[in-house]
Amino acid sequence: MSITLLNDEKNIKHLKPKVSQFDLSWRNLRRDEFWRKIPAWRDVDEDVFLNHKWQEKNAATNIKKLLRAVDGIVSEEFVKDLEAGFGAAPMAVRVSPYLLSLIDWDKPYEDPIRKQFLPVGSQLQPDHPLLTLDSLHEQADAPVEGLTHRYPDKVLFLALDTCPVYCRFCTRSYAVGLDTDAVEKVQLKANQERWSQALQYIREREEVEDVVISGGDMYRLKADQVREIGNALLDIPHIRRFRFATKGLAIQPMKVLTDTDWTDAITEVVERGRKLHKDVVIHTHFNTPNEITGISQDAMNLLFERGITVRNQAVLQAGVNDTPELMGNLIKKLGYINIQPYYVYMHDLVRGTEDLRTTARTSMDLEKQLRGTTAGFNIPLFIVDAPGGGGKRDIHSFEHYNQRTGISVYKAPAVKDGFFYYVDPISSLSPSAQEDWKDKNKQEQMIRDAINDACKYHGRPQIKYF
Repeated sequence: MSITLLNDEKNIKHLKPKVSQFDLSWRNLRRDEFWRKIPAWRDVDEDVFLNHKWQEKNAATNIKKLLRAVDGIVSEEFVKDLEAGFGAAPMAVRVSPYLLSLIDWDKPYEDPIRKQFLPVGSQLQPDHPLLTLDSLHEQADAPVEGLTHRYPDKVLFLALDTCPVYCRFCTRSYAVGLDTDAVEKVQLKANQERWSQALQYIREREEVEDVVISGGDMYRLKADQVREIGNALLDIPHIRRFRFATKGLAIQPMKVLTDTDWTDAITEVVERGRKLHKDVVIHTHFNTPNEITGISQDAMNLLFERGITVRNQAVLQAGVNDTPELMGNLIKKLGYINIQPYYVYMHDLVRGTEDLRTTARTSMDLEKQLRGTTAGFNIPLFIVDAPGGGGKRDIHSFEHYNQRTGISVYKAPAVKDGFFYYVDPISSLSPSAQEDWKDKNKQEQMIRDAINDACKYHGRPQIKYF
């Protein structure tokens, strides 16, 4: 039996106005040769630009190489500002030609991609006084080097300490990338001995069912290493699911298309997992709709055809995705290319990134405004990864939130005892509150008051407005 389509629109009652083509802007994906705007790559053919080996070879891996690439399209003032920014940054320079080409160099100060990867001294703010290098206590919760066991049934396996690009906001600035003037890194190199210890720990803990393979970035694993780690985990009977974590799809999508051995390796592990009734997926990391192009869609089409599930974990950042329009566009674009929006994290306390952090209130308001704009499974969870090792908490699940001091307090009964607190950026607070944070004694008193209020009202979340 076939269904006959009606041609007479008069028979259809439209209760809602039709959406104009203009309002479907998330479907408009760039397919122009945008890299030709960069002087260094003006004459680079499409086939060359879209090759992952060329992207790796031509990545800006130091400030001089970066400036050579954009010579002639940025002002001398901006160059000096950029040099000052990197002088205070916890992350080394590494930016792919793909990303550099997507930056609007006519307005570099406002560009959301530039903000994430290229710090400028004029926008830096003093670090929060409560900042620590490893704010999530990943090392403290590591029974084996490079393996964090925080949740009862899940571990985080840091397979390596390098990435195809280095993000300013990286929560693992204590380990990822080369040493900088600001940070001497913990070494988590990819090596068999360390991997064997981690895998042995997982084998000995039968309660562990879930593994996140991260780093660094698994994009930097060779194809045989992907197979080695993936098959080793699949061979452990009590492992039911694991995720390969990578920002690669956002910053170098052409690798999926041109590094066939690597893509085949991922596919093989996923397919073997499916035959064993084990869930193997990819978690990726788009933060702004400007990172999503037709190349992103081509890469995702290939992964989708191969039955590979991809989820996204974004980080909420000021001037990048902190409005309903920007975050809504990101969510819609992700869904359009078959990436499921999964998490939106509060920005962790990371050295040199106070200009990127937002308030907990911002996250709550975004979730409220975006809920209902699309299918529920395509609305991400807005969360905070509680400093001190409390793990991921729904942003709304605070025990107490004082908007004057910027302190929100959480409990994580299934993870650790005690209270955990997140702090809003000091620049978002009133002048009097900013002055209080300059006083060590007042800092301690504000924290004690927040914990006491959380204890007093435990089980009945409280928010204070001043």
